[in-house]
Amino acid sequence: MTRRRQAVGNPVLASLWSLLDQVKDPEIPVLSLLDLGILQDVEQQGEAIIVTITTTYSGCPAMDVIGDEIRQVLRQAGYANVMVKQQLAPAWTTDWITEEGRRKLREYGIAPPAESSSDKRELLDGKPLIPCPLCGGIHTERVSEFGSTACKAQYRCRDCGEPFDYFKCI
Repeated sequence: MTRRRQAVGNPVLASLWSLLDQVKDPEIPVLSLLDLGILQDVEQQGEAIIVTITTTYSGCPAMDVIGDEIRQVLRQAGYANVMVKQQLAPAWTTDWITEEGRRKLREYGIAPPAESSSDKRELLDGKPLIPCPLCGGIHTERVSEFGSTACKAQYRCRDCGEPFDYFKCI
């Protein structure tokens, strides 16, 4: 997935990856770029720092904000020449969300996607089982295909009665 392993033995690159872990998704502020799996590469070419990110989907309005935050974090750390590249291929998938990211989503009240897009969720009454991140209940129902953002669907838990977002598999 990412090229973070290239930073092993390179203190400058290791520092850059750590700095970039501070950048959060503006739509889900508990997730870092690393948790979400969109930070693909960090390179140093002379004085320039080049950061490559993968968009979660074409036209995602958060990508410009994320690029600005990457530049801001690195400039505050003393890197004046920062370029952010958006990469479309390979296409981002929810498979790239880390286990830590999935845990953070649940704690934030958003049901994480299936472990991988190829996994088949357990079925309940012929429908995919989406456990409630609030109470753990399994009797949930989709209220709307779209939640607070296009990448989420709105669900309701019939066990605790609370609404919640589900981060859709992509």
